[in-house]
Amino acid sequence: MSWWSRLSSLRTAGVLGMNARNTGCILDHNPRSRFPCVDSKRMMHELCRNIGVPTPDLYAALLSHSALRHLPKLLENRTDFVVKPNRGAGGRGIMVITGHTGANYIRHNGTTVTADDLRQHVSGILSGLFSLGGNEDEALIQQRVIPDPVLEQISYQGTADIRVIVYRNEPVMAMLRLPTKASGGRANLHQGAIGAGVDIATGLTHHAVLRDRKAEIHPDTGNSVIGFKIPYWPDILEMSRRVSKAVGMGYIGADIVLDKTRGPLLLEANARPGLAIQISNARGLLPELQRVDQLRGHMGAPQ
Repeated sequence: MSWWSRLSSLRTAGVLGMNARNTGCILDHNPRSRFPCVDSKRMMHELCRNIGVPTPDLYAALLSHSALRHLPKLLENRTDFVVKPNRGAGGRGIMVITGHTGANYIRHNGTTVTADDLRQHVSGILSGLFSLGGNEDEALIQQRVIPDPVLEQISYQGTADIRVIVYRNEPVMAMLRLPTKASGGRANLHQGAIGAGVDIATGLTHHAVLRDRKAEIHPDTGNSVIGFKIPYWPDILEMSRRVSKAVGMGYIGADIVLDKTRGPLLLEANARPGLAIQISNARGLLPELQRVDQLRGHMGAPQ
């Protein structure tokens, strides 16, 4: 098949390409003045608190290397927590601590790190090792999400999350990202997590991929990832709408996790959500964007 035939088939399928996303969605609907709010996890945490959207508790924020001397005191009464960069992307720099063994910390995958290792990791975050653009960053110490047990049958070790694409304050596509052994327990598709498309109307998974190949069974649990009903689905959609309105952007990705005791929590928002969600759903985004534009009565969707 020629490249022109491939392009034509993608257009027929309603697939949104990167150029169309960048110009027709991000450039047209996401004001540059609003990017700092979305790119900063600390600012998003404060915004969520102000609008009443549940989000993991923030225990502390280290703003400079001089604050490293306070790290032992900040952690002395914490049995579990998450350390993450304030302006990180793609899950880079996130360290999940689930407990202690003597003077060492236990990570989510069972490995251990010393107090010096943890301090060095926080120092790397502050230096901008994991931040957008490589600029100096802040290190956040946050509540560790305890996954809802309902997800254990289709997830391996880490925390699954739900990505909802919101266009002009309307949820248009969603997927459930499921950690695997290959992904190191991370809900990252590029590292080997499963992406399961979710029907917006029902909250049921209907299609799934693993490394861009169709998948129906989780490779580590042996259970089907199709036909799974996501709990709290109406709440998840409403949270996504409220965050979209509050940040003042017309095209975002809202990432939500399910905590064992607190239910759905807004983990973060993304002003540049990727396009792999179309593969997970086996359909393109364009028809959904055009549908919303027709409902709003102006401004056509990207071509």
